[in-house]
Amino acid sequence: MLNLILIVVVICLVTIGLVFLIDRFLPQKVKPILVLAFGLLSIFLGYMIYQSINAPIEFKKVRKERFSQVIAKLKDIRDSQEAYKTVNGRFASNFNSLVQFVDTGSYTITQQKDSSFMRYNKVYQIDLQVDTIVVDTLGFVKVKDSLFKNDDRYKTMMNIPYAQGGEKFEMKADIIDKQGYKAPVFEAKAKKDLVLYDQPRDLLARENAHQSVEEVNGTEIKVGSLTDVSTNGNWPPIYDRKDQ
Repeated sequence: MLNLILIVVVICLVTIGLVFLIDRFLPQKVKPILVLAFGLLSIFLGYMIYQSINAPIEFKKVRKERFSQVIAKLKDIRDSQEAYKTVNGRFASNFNSLVQFVDTGSYTITQQKDSSFMRYNKVYQIDLQVDTIVVDTLGFVKVKDSLFKNDDRYKTMMNIPYAQGGEKFEMKADIIDKQGYKAPVFEAKAKKDLVLYDQPRDLLARENAHQSVEEVNGTEIKVGSLTDVSTNGNWPPIYDRKDQ
């Protein structure tokens, strides 16, 4: 902003100086042509100044709208993956398996209740009460109905919004060792360049260099991790608000 103010001041001073020189030294018949030329130049410079101020504002609007849609897809992927892990004990390694699971898979609905029974104890030679937990299967519910109800957006959750070449989210799953525990992990991500493909290069470069708790840091928007046991996304809380 400071650089922009300095540019405006310099342009104003130069313009005033040129007008003074024209009025003082040039012939009268040349003056209208130069006045017209300076008028057009002023309009052009004014437009460039307006663009330099307005471009970052428009960029933020576009970024927020597009990132919101990308993050909504990543949340669908995460919900689907968590359901897949609940049933299969691991995460899906590809979208074909994940979509097929959502389309046909079911949760088992169970109910746990405390119970007890009498068992003869040979040591004490008497019947003793034994406490236990009884698990009853109440039924099944389709994963599709639980996560998406009547919406079939899960069938296209692999597609990156706004990507011009039909690019899909990159998704991987693995099993990692965490202090002797074999933990399933997954990660899904998309490059910002694919989402903001038509935005000014300088603003996109600045976006990719972000390191702030209020921004999506780095060059990618992602959920999950292949190195940590986490299904969190790298976006700030603003994208989790209900009005997004």
